[in-house]
Amino acid sequence: MKRDIVINQFVVRFANVNGTGSASANKLFSKAIFRMGIPVSPKNIFPSNIQGLPTWYEVRINEKGFLGRRGGIDVMVGMNPQSMARDIAKLEREAYFIYDSTKPLDKRLLRDDIDFIGIPFMEMCRAEYSDERQQQLFRNIMYVGSLGALLGVELDVLTDLIAVQFKGKEKLIAPNVRALEIGFDHAIQNFDCPITFRVERRSNVDGKIMMDGNTACGLGAVYGGATVAAWYPITPSTSVVDAFSRYCRRLRIDAETGKKNFAIMQAEDELAAIGMVIGAAWNGARAFTATSGPGFSLMNEFIGLAYFAEIPSVIINVQRAGPSTGMPTRTQQSDVLYCAYASHGDTKHVCLYPSTPKECFEFTAIAFDLTDRLQTPVIVLSDLDLGMNECVSDPLEWDDEKRYDRGKVYTAEDLENMTEKFGRYLDVDGDGIPYRTYPGTHPTKGSFFTRGTSKDEYAIYSEGTQPYVANMDRLLRKWETAREHVPPPVIRTTGQPCTVGVVYYGTSEAATLEAIYHLHDLHGISLDSMGIKALPFSNEVAEFIDAHDYVFVIEQNRDAQMRTLLVNELDFRHDQLVSVLHYDGSPITARYIRREIRNWILQTTMSPRRGRKPKTR
Repeated sequence: MKRDIVINQFVVRFANVNGTGSASANKLFSKAIFRMGIPVSPKNIFPSNIQGLPTWYEVRINEKGFLGRRGGIDVMVGMNPQSMARDIAKLEREAYFIYDSTKPLDKRLLRDDIDFIGIPFMEMCRAEYSDERQQQLFRNIMYVGSLGALLGVELDVLTDLIAVQFKGKEKLIAPNVRALEIGFDHAIQNFDCPITFRVERRSNVDGKIMMDGNTACGLGAVYGGATVAAWYPITPSTSVVDAFSRYCRRLRIDAETGKKNFAIMQAEDELAAIGMVIGAAWNGARAFTATSGPGFSLMNEFIGLAYFAEIPSVIINVQRAGPSTGMPTRTQQSDVLYCAYASHGDTKHVCLYPSTPKECFEFTAIAFDLTDRLQTPVIVLSDLDLGMNECVSDPLEWDDEKRYDRGKVYTAEDLENMTEKFGRYLDVDGDGIPYRTYPGTHPTKGSFFTRGTSKDEYAIYSEGTQPYVANMDRLLRKWETAREHVPPPVIRTTGQPCTVGVVYYGTSEAATLEAIYHLHDLHGISLDSMGIKALPFSNEVAEFIDAHDYVFVIEQNRDAQMRTLLVNELDFRHDQLVSVLHYDGSPITARYIRREIRNWILQTTMSPRRGRKPKTR
């Protein structure tokens, strides 16, 4: 079939069996695209068992820099017979399906509108290697070589990456390069390379890095001043503490004495982990834990204690699909409401919503200043998509002149010079935030009893109605104060009158911004947009929504959790906020968002019963 040539704008998906060593080979391919100067967005879609089930690795190549999932597959490397039928069914028209032709392809799988490229990978491996495990592992490298030739990837880029990947294991470099070259040469000799989907070198990632969000959070905790981490391992958050530990070993060991200036504890469960964090923070350390939805559920009792006793603590929640065990290796924005009001009773928690690895770094570091300043738990809500997938990012930045904000802490000198009585929960400044002391600050002054029960301003136990109400009202004043300290939203306007806006947060950002771009470029629909970065919502959030008749709220959960928060916290009418929901466990796509918004606008324009017509340009 006659095809148009497509350069640097297509999607490749690898279909493998979990546990066969394919992940490192697939990452090799995505890093090669990045090294050729082309923006790339890999997504690892893997099962929750150790081995045997289908796994996919999707790589979006887009020189314009769109990094969200597009939707649709243009080139499939199908190495898993179990999933082959559905893999072929997912392909776009005029796509390519690359498969291992050592065994003939079932003719029932053939499609007239795609091209099939059969390469005998296992046959070539058997001819080269006698060990069965080597045959499997080197087959992965061979298909990367063949795919590289078919797409026009520069061979030396791939071989250089193998040298980097196996640095310190030099004996493995030569055989891996050999497997790569076998696959590459076979494709060159037997097919017209490159095919119509191809890559060409660009310089569109100059100054960029590739990093996953969990690593960025771990490094952000180091730069944010954390010295204590307590956690219980859970997918997909474990690598946050792994990264923190790795960077602490580089940056938190005294060069002269060899003393470790950090403590990392694996607790017996998540409840114990958050208890350790609260205890460390109460003693003046900056402490955090990392978890996911089920672990966060177990932490609720202690989260309520930290809120009511006003003890700083940072929790990084890398969300996954729930409820219960749910889909442990799939992504969702499923804990938004739960984190906002965690624990029994009237509670409100500061939440941060990073969208990129750079924001994971920055928001984690900011969280420690916020938790000290506000004396309340601060929750950073990432998710599996952002946390575990490498992403093209702006480089991380840090101001070496920055000084940590420890908030309102009386020193020994302050206490010595104080004439009035110290009250742990006195609102001296009217902002709802009291002054505190660290244990042992002064031999006779500044002590108090930390309790989770109701108390008066001097931390003395009381079940009186007036002290309880006064304390709860003060906590609300603190909530209002927090609006001034949290990261503001990111607002983009068309510059023209527009009655329809779009709200997004977290990992919905990239796909949403691309959808907005294409709605304007392809359909003439121009929309204002706002990325929410934190709870409590700042005044700009309310003003943006007030300025529009309708606002789409893009989120990855079933129950419209962010929309519920907006209605609950800012008192908007329900029909003003239009939900666009996606919750199948895969990252939301730009195509889906564009279709949902366009269809709603078209239906509203044609329907006289909808009220005011949307003005989109």
